[in-house]
Amino acid sequence: MERKDNYLIQTEEAKRRFLRYDQQKLIEKLKLRHDGEYLYAVMLARLYRIHRTMACLQRQENGCWVDANSFEEVLTFLDLLCDSREDRYLSLRWKNLQDFGLMFHRNLLENQRDPYAERFGADPEGFRRACVALGGQPLPQGDVSYAIELFDGLPIAVQLWLGDEEFPPRLRFLLDENANMYLRYETMYYAKALLLKRLENIFLSISGEI
Repeated sequence: MERKDNYLIQTEEAKRRFLRYDQQKLIEKLKLRHDGEYLYAVMLARLYRIHRTMACLQRQENGCWVDANSFEEVLTFLDLLCDSREDRYLSLRWKNLQDFGLMFHRNLLENQRDPYAERFGADPEGFRRACVALGGQPLPQGDVSYAIELFDGLPIAVQLWLGDEEFPPRLRFLLDENANMYLRYETMYYAKALLLKRLENIFLSISGEI
């Protein structure tokens, strides 16, 4: 329960920070579509809107607006919206997600069993189709590899490496070297979690499991 409360606290604090920003400057910085009630932006191939006075986040699904106030969605969306730098630009060079952090973070993440990689590795064609459904552009590395736009032109590369007798399947994530001009290191992992959930939902839908 304490962990869930911490997630809620962080979500509400992110919304309070948004309400303190000069929204006209956000509109100009990101060339946002807007009206009197909402600011609009695309994240992971979905249109989102945030209420300008209540900071309630929604996403568009099948022509309807639905609640999008999950921890990963709010933190990722508002970090990109509010804290991306004015002078941000892409280097067009990839960098492993783990290399943005400290060495002990990288060590903690090595050699962990990955249920997502196992699921996708069992059906690489389904994984490929899920990436394409998110507008993914194929990349040469990995057995199945795509660059998927997160927000404002910033891509995330996801590589699926199939397993063999010695090694299990694994997923590898890369961002542009200048990704920290767009979002903070911690938020990169919220974005990764959000991308994995989107890919899994599409993957399961394609396979007929949902």
